[in-house]
Amino acid sequence: MGPPPDHCPALVLNADFRPLSYFPLSLWSWQDAVKAVFLDRVNIVSHYDRVVRSPTFTMRLPSVISLKEYVPAARRPAFTRFNVFLRDRFACQYCGKPFPTQDLTFDHIIPRSRGGRTTWENVVTACSCCNLRKGNRLPEVCGMTPLTRAYQPTAHQLQENGRSFPPNFLHESWRDFLYWDTELDPF
Repeated sequence: MGPPPDHCPALVLNADFRPLSYFPLSLWSWQDAVKAVFLDRVNIVSHYDRVVRSPTFTMRLPSVISLKEYVPAARRPAFTRFNVFLRDRFACQYCGKPFPTQDLTFDHIIPRSRGGRTTWENVVTACSCCNLRKGNRLPEVCGMTPLTRAYQPTAHQLQENGRSFPPNFLHESWRDFLYWDTELDPF
């Protein structure tokens, strides 16, 4: 019979067979995937062993679907807390240690109290301890310079960073579509 339907998300690929996003991984609930199939918006690439039934039809749940129309990636990603963390690979830019999202904050390199703006080029990921230690001082005053320069990433750069973080759940039918365009190491 297979896993319960709620444990059967569908990996969503763009029309070029690449995931819409790697982190978070582009997944749809089984209900959204089935609806998209019936609306003829996607192609089914692979199935689960799980079947759902209604009085009028029976269907194997899709495990991988591809959009019929290509959706271009945004050229300039939104400036969000999550995207700053993703740009900085979920690591404090002062001590260099990685942290879970709930233990991270962001820091204004030039504090707002000193005229700093909330922009890609002036915000970095920081742990609470380093953020508190830096306070509203300038980097050169407190001796806390970010390990990497703050910059506005491209959507491609965020996607590449996201590939470094494997998803919690990975169905075997997804593997070929998640890493097929990764550059191979010569041996």
